[in-house]
Parts: sequence; structure tokens; C-alpha cells
Amino acid sequence: MSRIESFKRDLEAKKAVKIIAGIDNFDIENIKKVVKSAEQAGASAVDICADAEIVKEIRSMTEMPLFVSSIVPEELAKAVELGADAIELGNFDVLYKKGASFSKEDVLSLVKRTLEIIDEKVFFSVTVPGEISIADQIELARELEAMGIDLIQTEGHFSKEQAEGVRGLMERAELTLSNTIELSRNVEMPIMTATGINPTTAPFAFAAGASAIGCGSCINKMNSELSMLATAKQLVEIASKNAEKIAALV
Repeated sequence: MSRIESFKRDLEAKKAVKIIAGIDNFDIENIKKVVKSAEQAGASAVDICADAEIVKEIRSMTEMPLFVSSIVPEELAKAVELGADAIELGNFDVLYKKGASFSKEDVLSLVKRTLEIIDEKVFFSVTVPGEISIADQIELARELEAMGIDLIQTEGHFSKEQAEGVRGLMERAELTLSNTIELSRNVEMPIMTATGINPTTAPFAFAAGASAIGCGSCINKMNSELSMLATAKQLVEIASKNAEKIAALV
């Protein structure tokens, strides 16, 4: 079984867990710790930045399904050449904090450009911006589905007015969960719920209709490898229990 096929299997079983090192995380030592924790915990995939040297180094250290995230089509194409098993157009979250903004048309344009320059078929995931209206999110998701995109990822909208700390994180998790519910009602393609997903909110993501969860700050912000591993294991266990519940209903 190929690396990406193992991820697809978890996706179909609605138990996929993607551990996100961060689109703007270029700290190779931190990334290695995140990848090691994800691998030892039995996560479905790991997601890293598109820096070519980092992609090469991480690819050499793990046989886990490797996602590479960027909003630059040329970087995504290069990542495929370097051994990425999947590409993620998005993880816009951190970019909002820098003043970036993405419309439905922006995303479609970037997706089309990426498809044009990638020579081979690769698993393609696209983040649906949490800042656009739910009507636009649904329309975008439907267009992506028609284009043959493999997976969409939801997110919570970032706002400078949101509360700090845990409260702010929960507010954003609530938004990404509601986006998941709306999108799961309107498309057949699998959905990954991200932003504010941790051992507390992960069960709600699956209940909202997600086939996968994307988990970043609850792991990559930790200083202890032991804590990273413990959290990753919790997330994998939650996902596995979801798959068991679904299997029992069949």
C-alpha cells in the first residue's frame, strides 16, 4: 500500500488525523519533533511548510504520508517533485494575521494554476477560507468537487476582535465546526476540520461530519516531545473510536 493510500483508507473510515507543523514554521528541529510524535502516535499524515530543504529533510526521515502546504502554486509543484504525497493549498489561518485575505475567486485561481503546472496526479487538498460567507464557502466547495479535488479543509475565521487564549480558540473552533456541518450537507467529498481542533474539540468535528481532523497548535506549540506524543495519541484514539462507532452502525 502506498503512503497516500494509507491516508485515503483512514479518510474513508472517517478516522484520519493530520498533524500540522505549520505553513509558517521553518524551525526544522521543532518540525522533526512534530513529525516524530505524529509517527509514533500512529497519525494518518503530517503537514509541513513548502521550504524545499525542509521538505527534503523530512521526506528522508519518515515514510508517513507527507502533506506540504503553501499558497504558491510553484512551491506546491516543487514539493511534489521532492516527494510530497499530498499538497494543501491553504492553511490560510496564519496568513490572516499578516493582513492577507482570500476570496472564493482567489482560491479557484490558485487551484487552477496549481493544476496547470503539476505534471503528475497528486492528492490535492484545498482549504476553504473561513472568512468568506457560508454561501461562498458552499459554492467554492461544489466547484472544487467538480474539479476533482480530493479533500477540502475547513477553518475558523480569524478576527483581531476575538478573545485571547482558550476562549478565542474555542470561538474559532465553533466556527470551523459550523462550517463543517454546512459543507458536509452540500458536498459528497470528504472534509477535514481544522482550527482549534484538540482532544477536547476533536469529537465534535467528527460529529459535525468530518472525515478527518487537522491538528496544529495543540501539538506544535508544545516544548516537550512527551507532551506532543501524548496529545497526538489522544487525537488518534478519538479518531479510532469514531471509526468504530460508524462501523458498528453499518
